[in-house]
Amino acid sequence: MNKYSTSLLLLLPLLFSCSGNYTFDSNMKADNAKEYFSASKVKIFKDEAEFMSSFEYVGLVEGEDCQKKSHLAAPDPINARTQARQLAFKQQANAVIFTSCVDIETKHCVAQVVCYGKAYRLGAPHEPIEP
Repeated sequence: MNKYSTSLLLLLPLLFSCSGNYTFDSNMKADNAKEYFSASKVKIFKDEAEFMSSFEYVGLVEGEDCQKKSHLAAPDPINARTQARQLAFKQQANAVIFTSCVDIETKHCVAQVVCYGKAYRLGAPHEPIEP
């Protein structure tokens, strides 16, 4: 037997002893995961001309990101847009057009950014919107 075979035979029991039947418990609820990933179901467009299907205006949405203390991360427009997309999803929209993101002065935050957008429900190409 060569040196590699002997080493392998010695390591195999060690490797197999590490595998086991482990369980994972989490306080994460399925509904929370669904809400967390809901933003990915709402696509961002620049304007209505990009829609390649029928569409219906759903309403306005906004999201914000607040820097609570000066040593924490600065507010990020990406977080604000994600929050707005989650709200659009709750309104059964699947598309959003952001009109602006602005820095807001507030007493509760060191810095804050708010993003505004219009939410839409897009249908399949060349088909009407289903209610």
